[in-house]
Amino acid sequence: MQKTLIDSGPLIALFDGSDKHHLKVVEFLKTFKGELITSWSVITEVSHMLDFNLRVQIDFLKWVELGALTLYEISQNDITHIRAMMEKYSDIPMDLADASLMYIADRQSIKNIISIDSDFDIYRTIKKLHLNNLLR
Repeated sequence: MQKTLIDSGPLIALFDGSDKHHLKVVEFLKTFKGELITSWSVITEVSHMLDFNLRVQIDFLKWVELGALTLYEISQNDITHIRAMMEKYSDIPMDLADASLMYIADRQSIKNIISIDSDFDIYRTIKKLHLNNLLR
């Protein structure tokens, strides 16, 4: 099964029907075959951005609970690498959620991401590889 990272933007769009990317994300995910992987920092960011409606936040968490996403565990020992990436891309800037996804890409040799952000066109893994954004 193809492992693919998913950023907060598509997750927010999926659960916010008024988001301009909502239909695009829904249609994409209907045909997607693979495992969606993300981090707790992405889950936190999505929950925060869905704070306009507690019911929507709960629906999102139920969806995660049902196994729609695989949460990659990041330990305290991993923070050094994540912080270094944030420093490297501080001119963009790279936030914690994005850095955590790039870290996972490195650790799991994942080459694909689903994102609405163009920042992932700039970021590179430690091995100098870019991620293929399947949503573009």
